[in-house]
Amino acid sequence: MSIGLKENVYKNLLDTLNAGEKAVIVTIANKWNRNDNSLPNALLLTREKFHNSNLINFDETLLEKAQYSLETGNLQFVENQDEGVTIFEPYFPEPQLVVLGGGHISKPLAEFAAKVGFRVTVADDRPSFANVGRFPHAEKVICESFENCFKLLSISASSFVVIITRGHKHDMFCLRETLKYDTAYVGMIGSKRRINIVMDQLSDEGYTEEQLKNVNAPIGLEIDAVTPEEIAVSILAQLISFRRKKKTMPNEHSTKVNWPELDRVVINELAKGKKEQKAIVTVISTKGSVPRKAGAKMIVFPDGRTLGSIGGGCSEGEVIHIARDIIRSGGYAVQTLDMTGYVAEEEGMVCGGIMEVLIEFSDL
Repeated sequence: MSIGLKENVYKNLLDTLNAGEKAVIVTIANKWNRNDNSLPNALLLTREKFHNSNLINFDETLLEKAQYSLETGNLQFVENQDEGVTIFEPYFPEPQLVVLGGGHISKPLAEFAAKVGFRVTVADDRPSFANVGRFPHAEKVICESFENCFKLLSISASSFVVIITRGHKHDMFCLRETLKYDTAYVGMIGSKRRINIVMDQLSDEGYTEEQLKNVNAPIGLEIDAVTPEEIAVSILAQLISFRRKKKTMPNEHSTKVNWPELDRVVINELAKGKKEQKAIVTVISTKGSVPRKAGAKMIVFPDGRTLGSIGGGCSEGEVIHIARDIIRSGGYAVQTLDMTGYVAEEEGMVCGGIMEVLIEFSDL
């Protein structure tokens, strides 16, 4: 396979994520010691690289695992007793929620969405509605006409677009503009009667049946919501369902999508490319109730300092101890952390599952 240095891989990963694109890092860790000159090899793959087969030199099995990891967000792990391990780590940019309209529903929606991990952008053409004071939980607030605001939005395949403007005219314009992009979700508020009129009009304008089927309208899950806060909850519930599940065409099964853990602080540190010895700890699988899921990362330094976390508690302390041994000897270790039954109770943890972690040496 093609090989890249890890310091370059993580720098490129940040650029990829900031551009709103998904990626998978494929790492091969061999059974070596510190006296060897070899280091774990890593390769960053994006959707574009999959389309250019000349850039990838995988056997069919590894290629399938890499593609599966990129499409579903599920980490893949292969261990060969003689050669070592190969890990396929998917990275998705933080989901972006674009709220078009700054009215009464938008306010609680922006707050609730930020709390469950969405990066929120709100756009409205009224200064009294589009301001940071009204939306303190939003990452960006844009006060601009709807005709001009799309130039200021970074809409990508990781964007969830919610159209809840103050009028039919603005809703129609925003929907037409949004349908020009490939997005994770698009939804528009309105009564069933009004939505039917909109869909008929767009169909007459030449929009395809597939494009219109992707519009969630009326927006939100049907929970008989009444207040702005309740309506915001119904919208957010639908957003979460799309975030966790890849929708397919009718009569096909939906594919579960795991929006993987993204420890920005750890990735930022690895992207610096400092030449220092450390151990990288990655959660590779989980079962039951655990504090972190597959993909969570932590760095352990020789003096016991850590950056990031895989959940805390005595189990993390055990991993730190093993990681310091790995730093001294090189190579890697796969460790199972049992948090079931009395183990979890003794540690004062509410979880009761099992985590498997990969601990690998790095001096990049």
